[in-house]
Amino acid sequence: VQLQASGGGLVQAGGSLRLSCAASGILLRINTVGWYRQAPGKQRELVARVSADFTTNYMDSVKGRFTISRDDDKNTVYLQMNNLKPEDTAVYYCNVLPMISDYWGQGTLVTVSS
Repeated sequence: VQLQASGGGLVQAGGSLRLSCAASGILLRINTVGWYRQAPGKQRELVARVSADFTTNYMDSVKGRFTISRDDDKNTVYLQMNNLKPEDTAVYYCNVLPMISDYWGQGTLVTVSS
């Protein structure tokens, strides 16, 4: 199983990015999939998740700014991030819920400048 996160980069505060989580060896549509992030010196936290029936949940600090979605044809989960803030700076990862340690990939770095 591989979950490959991509789409990160450097953006100014107020800007947008779209992250992609492309999967192989696993069908995302039958799992709950989450986007996680880890900022320097902090623990990894769950940012958003989408369940098999497309139910979505978000951490409070990103509600109204981030949108998680899933494309079953592409076996890919996305995270659209708008109105980014410096505190969103982190490495972003995708994994299933409950998380499986072997599924962690390299992540993708998002840096938001003020």
